[in-house]
Amino acid sequence: MESQAVPHRGLITGCAMLATLMQALDSTIANVALPYMQGSLSATSDQITWVLTSYVIAAAIMTAPVGWMAARYGRKRLFVVCLLGFTATSMLCGAAQSLEEMVLFRLAQGMFGASLVPLSQATMLDIYPAERRAQAMAIWGIGVMVGPILGPTLGGYLTEFYNWRWVFYVNLPFGVIAVAGLMAFMKEEETSAGQKFDWTGFAVLALGVGALQLMLDRGQDQDWFTSREIIVEAVLAGLGFYLFVVHLLTAERPFLPPAIFRDRNFVVATLLMFAISMVLLASSALLAPYLQNLADYPVKTAGLAMAPRGIGTMAAMMIAGRIGARLDQRKLIGFGLALLSWSLYEMSLWTPDVSLQRLVLTLMVQGFAMGAIFNPMSVLAFTTLRPDMRGDGAALLSLFRNIGSAIGISVTSFSLARFTQVSHADLVAGLTPFNRLLQSGPFAHMLSPDSPLGAGVLDAMVRRQAQVIAYNDDYRLMMVATLTPLLFLPLMRRAHHKPAPKQGRGRR
Repeated sequence: MESQAVPHRGLITGCAMLATLMQALDSTIANVALPYMQGSLSATSDQITWVLTSYVIAAAIMTAPVGWMAARYGRKRLFVVCLLGFTATSMLCGAAQSLEEMVLFRLAQGMFGASLVPLSQATMLDIYPAERRAQAMAIWGIGVMVGPILGPTLGGYLTEFYNWRWVFYVNLPFGVIAVAGLMAFMKEEETSAGQKFDWTGFAVLALGVGALQLMLDRGQDQDWFTSREIIVEAVLAGLGFYLFVVHLLTAERPFLPPAIFRDRNFVVATLLMFAISMVLLASSALLAPYLQNLADYPVKTAGLAMAPRGIGTMAAMMIAGRIGARLDQRKLIGFGLALLSWSLYEMSLWTPDVSLQRLVLTLMVQGFAMGAIFNPMSVLAFTTLRPDMRGDGAALLSLFRNIGSAIGISVTSFSLARFTQVSHADLVAGLTPFNRLLQSGPFAHMLSPDSPLGAGVLDAMVRRQAQVIAYNDDYRLMMVATLTPLLFLPLMRRAHHKPAPKQGRGRR
């Protein structure tokens, strides 16, 4: 597709943005509604998280064959079918009557949604010339980054004023508009009917990703490697990834071209995408219950309090899109990583009575940092990549984004439970009948460990403080995860763009 002569570029961009926003939004929009869904679907607190992880892991697994499906059936046809399927499964999720139905429909929704982000990115890269790709990636990146950030805000309002089912029904009008726009304005490309798909490579990759996610999700409940189930899942995960690497290096036609991993910029960008995705969704998944359960925010207020992240991200995206061609994008990424680490450290110092001003400022800075990272990272990832590999490259980036998101949610969830247990044990160690603080004062009888009432009140107080400490430890863990990618930045090469021709300014 010749990027300099694309009709209806603005309308195609809008439809691609809608598709990206829908997929990204649905990864977090259910966060603040989980407590309401838990009661409605008769699920435990551990089981209800499957609503999040089932969607993300299905999207991760089905991202891999996107490049082949686009070449085999045509990008436009695949785009439209996946949008229709995503919209239909969203309606089914809203109508689910049991946890089993919800997880099944979320799996289907994730499978259809897997193609939306890589297809949108590849489309945007094709319809814009090289000198305008920084701006194009800034526009596209708003959907990818702002969607997960604004998801809890929109989910909170819909749950408060309507019902948790509306967090899924809201996709209907956007899906219809996007499908109609793509069918009307997007041109179909040539297909490769004779191209075969590497089902062996896809199967072993799906085995590795699925087994790893099950191990992370169920490890805490099953006491990790004391459980035969966890051992089996760990072995299957390792075997799946090992066979995938061997197959990739030895197969005649693997579904991911090995040459793509020889591009240094792209490989480093995938590592960055993995690290940032872990923090992006995990921090949001932690913050919603923190504000509702510990800070006693109503669901609507908890969702609204998370909106500043989206504002900061949009501001950074637009700024980075304008100045990215003039600056070294690696410096922008480094600045964003340092700023993101600072914001996570600041969150590790929070208590439930944190002031609203401090909360808003920290989250806005965090959103700005994510935007400053994502835009130049998207540009650098494709700067040195061959044009014929863009489809596979976009799919691989989305694969790492989804895997990072799933692993981030699982790791922070089980580490939160473990940190809570450790902190609870440390705090309880000092609460004995011989503690003088519990032997005097107006509340001595109420807090006495000797009485059932006192023991219950003390346990509730200790549990609350242990959770606060555990959340702080989790944010410190994420801070370390964002500092590590700084070591890889010197390996990337700077993007050099030719100035845009003056006569092209009026073109669409």
